[in-house]
Amino acid sequence: QVQLVESGGGLVQVGGSLRLSCAASGFTIDHYHIGWFRQASGKGREGVSCIGRRAGSTYYTDSVKGRFTISRDNAKNTVYLQMDGLKPEDTAVYYCATADDRVYGAPDLGCTRPALYDYWGQGTQVTVSS
Repeated sequence: QVQLVESGGGLVQVGGSLRLSCAASGFTIDHYHIGWFRQASGKGREGVSCIGRRAGSTYYTDSVKGRFTISRDNAKNTVYLQMDGLKPEDTAVYYCATADDRVYGAPDLGCTRPALYDYWGQGTQVTVSS
């Protein structure tokens, strides 16, 4: 059974940090590009950061550049999103998702087009209090 499970969300104060994990089961992530997306209440799904299947390429949306870091450990079948300097506007449900080579070579790795990502986790809530 193909499954992605996000964890690491929670309540944090402004300026704090969280590390999200996306653990895959039922398949190996080394064949896939992985993205982190978020959806705030009443808003659409937004691509936050994406990483190529060999971790040689990454993409960050402008609002998180310099604060968030995406990484992957193919041996552990897990992708991470380190979030530092959190702001209230980062509050959202965060999802991870996989994409095949349709996004290979794209400058944004398909991050701005969530429809290109196929398998999705259930999400983890991140709340940043001011």
